[in-house]
Amino acid sequence: MTSAVKLGDVQGIPIVNFAAFIDGSNKQEVADAMLDSFKTVGFVYLVNHGLAKEKIDGMFDWSKKFFKQPVEVKQLAPHPESGAHHRGYSAPGKEKVSQHVYDAGELAKLRAKAPDAKESFECGREHDPHMSNIWLPDGVLPGFKEACLDFFWSCYEIEKTLLRALALGLGLSEDYLVGFHKEADNQLRLLHYPSVSIDELQRDEIARIGAHSDFGSITLLMQDGAGGLEVESPNQPGVFTSAVPIEGAIVVNAGDFLNRWSNDTIKSTIHRVLAPPNLTSEDGMTPERYSIPYDFGRTVDCLPGTYSEENPKKYEPISAGDYIKFRLTQNY
Repeated sequence: MTSAVKLGDVQGIPIVNFAAFIDGSNKQEVADAMLDSFKTVGFVYLVNHGLAKEKIDGMFDWSKKFFKQPVEVKQLAPHPESGAHHRGYSAPGKEKVSQHVYDAGELAKLRAKAPDAKESFECGREHDPHMSNIWLPDGVLPGFKEACLDFFWSCYEIEKTLLRALALGLGLSEDYLVGFHKEADNQLRLLHYPSVSIDELQRDEIARIGAHSDFGSITLLMQDGAGGLEVESPNQPGVFTSAVPIEGAIVVNAGDFLNRWSNDTIKSTIHRVLAPPNLTSEDGMTPERYSIPYDFGRTVDCLPGTYSEENPKKYEPISAGDYIKFRLTQNY
């Protein structure tokens, strides 16, 4: 039986109704459900999350407009060669997101070399002294910059609400985690996976996104209807299940930094993007796929309540900025 907060699950990933946290009618139950999902799976589907469907649909429309531009236009906002500066446009094959390979021998080598068949555009807050935005020149695709920034700040408001729920679930004051995210040092990514050969994808000659874990605190993911996201089973390393798109839901997952920050209380689960399950097509090609991930410096230590004499701290204090910059450089 499901409650008004817990609405079942998809392949072991819980579906949580966030409405009762937003309206204040049952904050603790929502917070507990979200934390429980993070502790067991590292992922959760959230419905009634506060981000309007019209706004999400509008951002997907802008994403499609951007990626349909000729490559020479998109290259007018080029991602720097440095992997530490994640802003601007990256062409297919430029970025390789993969850090976990379970197979041995030739297959492992093949997967490690397979280029990521995706293109991306990344931005953050304006006037960030550490990572400035890289936009198309004025007059090229008017309205795109404004739409990205508006969506970025909308996601930031949702992020703060989720952090309040997570803090409450951990037995902390609601504003405890928000206090570490005041600067909005986050990243909005627009991702486009062009149509590719199903056979080449299944033979690991190309990849969409290889098996990896996110490196920040929390990621919000908006998916289109194409599918392809897979999440590793918590109890069976190397076994992946499909996290199919759910109408009206966003996928939220914990990253490596939150795993470290919580002294391993919260899981940062490995995931990947392959072809949608049971896919067949007359021309042997996958459909296009679009997604919008939003990932969220001050030194942090293990969170209160996550360590004790019996369960001591496993990690030294670390600067979030230094940690994330190190992980960013490994993708290029």
